[in-house]
Amino acid sequence: MLPTMLKVGLTGGIGSGKSEVSRRLSAKGAMVIDADKIAREVVEPGTEGLARVVAVFGAGVLREDGALDREKLGSIVFADSEKLASLNAIVHPLVGARVAELQGRAGEGTVVVYDVPLLAENKLAPMYDVVIVVDASDEVRLARLAEMRGMREQDARARIAAQATREDRLAVADIVIVNEGSLEELDARVDEVWAELATRA
Repeated sequence: MLPTMLKVGLTGGIGSGKSEVSRRLSAKGAMVIDADKIAREVVEPGTEGLARVVAVFGAGVLREDGALDREKLGSIVFADSEKLASLNAIVHPLVGARVAELQGRAGEGTVVVYDVPLLAENKLAPMYDVVIVVDASDEVRLARLAEMRGMREQDARARIAAQATREDRLAVADIVIVNEGSLEELDARVDEVWAELATRA
């Protein structure tokens, strides 16, 4: 029997260009389920998720308009692994439920790409048929974070350090997309990967 869909886990460290790859796969017809985007949705104003975050971290993590101040919350949790674990315990189950709902809508033969930043950290590789890792050296990633997100080097290094090492991520990869060159080179590599996924699907 044919698998109804091909489940692809897409991951990469901060600044690796995972979002660029995700956009390109979506344009080719993949159904992209973006865990980060869903993680933002489940803590929007008025949600149960946001109420729980405020109950644990206090109203100081809210902006004046009542929305979550992600930078402020980030500076709290990325410096303290216990607080990060508390936040994950709130957000992850809500994200899981939403992902299951979206997955239920995928048709037969669909390539479903799960954009999962912490795939290696949370040992999620066995959940997918194929794991794609977008890879770039720490130097390239630091330069991108400074240039594109205006992040201070110290903050960028802290974010990179809080994630899995390149070696840990590459160890779970079925397919590696090296993204240290131009967007044209990335396009060409994504074309090859899409052809491979289409064959598997």
